[in-house]
Amino acid sequence: MGKGQSAIFAPGLLSGRVALVTGGGTGLGSATALELARCGATVTIAGRRAEVLEAAVAVAAKEGAGAIDWASADVRDREHAERLVSTVLERHGRLDVLVNNAGGQYFTPAELIAAKGWRAVWRLNVDGMLNMAETAFERAFASARAGTVVNVTLSPHHGMPGMAHSGAARAAVEALTRELATRWSDLGVCVSAVAAGHFDTEVLEKYPPSVRAGTARSVPLQRLGTPAEHAWLVTLLASPLGRAFNGSTVTLDGARDNWAGVWPPPGLADASGEVPTEERRSREVARKAAGKGAPEQS
Repeated sequence: MGKGQSAIFAPGLLSGRVALVTGGGTGLGSATALELARCGATVTIAGRRAEVLEAAVAVAAKEGAGAIDWASADVRDREHAERLVSTVLERHGRLDVLVNNAGGQYFTPAELIAAKGWRAVWRLNVDGMLNMAETAFERAFASARAGTVVNVTLSPHHGMPGMAHSGAARAAVEALTRELATRWSDLGVCVSAVAAGHFDTEVLEKYPPSVRAGTARSVPLQRLGTPAEHAWLVTLLASPLGRAFNGSTVTLDGARDNWAGVWPPPGLADASGEVPTEERRSREVARKAAGKGAPEQS
């Protein structure tokens, strides 16, 4: 792989396309912007802190990732969203892909969520997404009769203890993803979402040490995801194949949605830490060999 090229996608996959990534200065957003640029897209990253965005663009330039610039904006404010989309159109003449990556939450028991905290999480995760998606549609996608929106949400879908406000907001984003996909499909606009699990980014540093220590153990895959893996999925959804995922939420979380807690669960693993699947299989084979019928179904 040459410098500045994607590790898995064909060169020039997104050549001629213009992408906008909110929350693109750090973490998964920064990794996404780099991969989109490696695939040939011209990328604008957006966020509230100019110094963070400038640093991200400098890193991209050093890596030879391609064309990335930045613009500061607060997506919670509709006027900021409109100004941001207008800036991209003025600079590049078009907008093809919007990645709604900006989001956030904080730990607190559900019964202690204050009205102010609830509104803050909702404005960033839901209002911000809707501001950007509707503005991109109205100012770029509708007239072009083409465009892609990728919304970044969170897994697990079975609940988020300690962050119920974020769980509710992210569920709303997934519902809006399906609604917008249906509403805009006749105009050639595709809307999909990525439900992200635990990834090894600087975002984890803001959580308590006990949370960080147990994060990987809560994933059946037994490791954190890498920012590159997330970026590859977003890039796939931004590619021509992404249209097949219109209205879908694709979960990338190492099977975390399938289990909540330490993996393997207490009492299931043997002394070595392995789940004893082979032992049961041996008993079933012996049962069949003895002519006692088919194995029991679990």
